[in-house]
This record gives sequence, structure tokens and C-alpha cells, in this order.
Amino acid sequence: MNKWPSLKQLHYLVTLYETRHFSEAASRCYVSQSTLSKGIQNLEALIGCPLYEKLDKKSPLVFTHAGELVVQQGRELLAKGQDIVELGRVCQESHMSGQLKVGCIPTIAPFLLGDMVQEVNMRFPKLHLLLREDTTTNLLDALKHGELDVLILALPVDIEGMQSQIVGRDPFRMIISRDQANHIRVPIKYDDLPDESVFLLEREHCLTDHAVSACELTGKEKINPFTATSLHTLVQMVANGLGTTFIPQMAIDHGLLDNQNLVVVDPPGHKAYRNIGLVWRPSSSKISTFERLSELVVELL
Repeated sequence: MNKWPSLKQLHYLVTLYETRHFSEAASRCYVSQSTLSKGIQNLEALIGCPLYEKLDKKSPLVFTHAGELVVQQGRELLAKGQDIVELGRVCQESHMSGQLKVGCIPTIAPFLLGDMVQEVNMRFPKLHLLLREDTTTNLLDALKHGELDVLILALPVDIEGMQSQIVGRDPFRMIISRDQANHIRVPIKYDDLPDESVFLLEREHCLTDHAVSACELTGKEKINPFTATSLHTLVQMVANGLGTTFIPQMAIDHGLLDNQNLVVVDPPGHKAYRNIGLVWRPSSSKISTFERLSELVVELL
């Protein structure tokens, strides 16, 4: 007869990994320290190797390679276990009620979430949204580990086996200061731009890769080595005559360029755009909620 690790044991280990302190981990798990220690010891015995090391009382816990792997897979199993528990709630309640944890990237969140929350509150007053803004990589990690229910991302991107549904298309535009626009022919050709005159966001923002690819910018010499942390920073740099950049249409529609001395033009490339999509775990019990949310976002976009 096979012996299986319990979700409780995995929960103990993951919590210890996050806190690196037995007393705090036990407190978070609402058990005594001895119960938590015993559960992790039983897990080690079941797996057949140590999961962490501790040199002395003053030294922090160091997880072994096996311990790191068990924590990684344990988080995924705990997320799926959470989805199973949610099934009972779905059977008892309307699928547009309860709590929904939504993650969104910074180049979409300021231009969509406000309208989305307002519409959800009007149409589905029993559905309570909890919002988190972060980079694509961090959001996918949180989704994978059950910390979030659904994401709003720019696609295409590697979603690591998650489910997705495209809800809209967001065109890219180029902006340039009005003074500089007088010296550049339209439609713009990259060869006409000075070297290092195209400003982009930091690589952590997927908009950079999407814009460069969609707008067919292949000459690296045109890209300025300075990177910005936000679209607002990019706009200010261009408004001060430092060069040009790519801005998604949804940001323009929501007033990002208001009161700026800027000209908006179409970038090179054939119908340059990014797709906006919802992403969730295939095991989630809230798929019907995501489908209704997708319909709402389609309307907003």
C-alpha cells in the first residue's frame, strides 16, 4: 500500500519555508510548534531525505535541494486542493458571488481596473474583487501557487500550462514631441530616427517585448539604453523632446497624454497591437465566473 504525503504536512513545510521560523510557522498554521515539527519529520521520513538544515539556534533555516523541490510542488498541490474546496462553495452559491482575487499587469491595471470594478459592483454586487498589480512573472507565480484566482495579462506570453481567453486587442501607437515631429516624415521609418531615440520600459514589463515585436523594431542601435519604470515616465521623457516611444491605445484613451505637447502617429509594422487576455488555473472551480468576467471585460475594451 502506497503512503502519500498529506496536504497538512505540505502546508506545514511551505509555511516554514516562507517564515524560516518554527514558532511563526506554527502560529500561522494554528497548531503547536511540536505538532508542526512532528508533521514535517513524518514528511521527511516518507520522502526519505532531509528537507532543511539548521546549524544552531541562531542560524537561519537552509532548505536542501530536495526541500526546495518539495516546497515548489507542494505549493501547486495546495493550490489544487484549494480549488477542490471551492467546488463546495460553487454548489451552494451563485458563481458571481464571494471573493475573487484578480492580478493585473501595470500597463493595463490603471486603464481597466477602475472601470471593471465599477461594472462588477453594479452587475454582481455579491462578488468581491481583491486586486493585485504586479509583473507578469510574479503574477503567474502567484496564480500557480493559489494566491490569485485569475490574471489580466498582455498576450502572447508563456502562461506555463494555464488556461487563457483573449478579451480584446490593444493597438500600439508612437508618440513624439510636437517640435520633433516637424523634422520627421510621417509615416515614420526607423531609419529616419536618430540612434538611441526610442525609449522603452524595463524588461520586467512584457509591453517592451510586445511593442518591439509588433512594431517590427529590429535595429538595436535605435533603442536608448535608459529604461523607464512606468508609462508615465516614458511620456514625460518624450514630452521633453528626448525621443519617441510606444504607448498602448487604452492608455491614450484614458488620458495618459492629456495636456502634453505630443503628436500620436502609427508605428511601422502591420497593424501593431497586443492581445489582452484572462488567465487561470485549469483546475479552478471558478471557470464560469471567469467566463462572465471575460464578457464584461470584452465590453469595456
